[in-house]
Amino acid sequence: MYVKVCGLTTVDAARVAVEAGADAIGVVMNETSSRAIEADLARRIVEAVGEDADTVLVVNDKTAARAAALAVDLGVDILQLHGRYAPDDFTTALGLIPRVWRATSLRESPDLTVGAYGEEALLLDAATPGSGERWDTGALERGPSGRWILAGGLTPANVVAAVEAARPWGVDVSSGVESAPGVKDHDAIRAFVGAARSVRAS
Repeated sequence: MYVKVCGLTTVDAARVAVEAGADAIGVVMNETSSRAIEADLARRIVEAVGEDADTVLVVNDKTAARAAALAVDLGVDILQLHGRYAPDDFTTALGLIPRVWRATSLRESPDLTVGAYGEEALLLDAATPGSGERWDTGALERGPSGRWILAGGLTPANVVAAVEAARPWGVDVSSGVESAPGVKDHDAIRAFVGAARSVRAS
């Protein structure tokens, strides 16, 4: 089970996530997000993680070209384009950075074919990304196959049941391990990673 802890705002929280066994950490640079950080802090987090986990830049309000250039400048491994980006945007981004993920929701895009836009992985989120809203995985009449990541309202308490129901390749958590918006609870991070690691996707 691939585990990503997203919306990290401190170097310490990133280190806790990696030490707990997370496969990836995410930093957010959306202007409207409570988890948005400046480039200098994002760079310090990325440098602190090094090669111990994948580092992901999450954006939804920048052009694909600007987002990809920023990802290269920060030195992240993966660019996650979140929301209403078109296939051409992914082509643009992939011209600058080799690993790009597509993050969407059932409301934004009914196309759940992994790789449809050229992306390496598909992240399927709640209707309101970052809200902590848990969505009904029963809405997936036929879920994605391949590298897809379940996000939206996941917590240490419910991630096992969510994985068993949806059978994703990976999981993503942000608000579900916070004590306040943008403030990660280190014990919750450890508990989430441990719980996610206890189950296997089929």
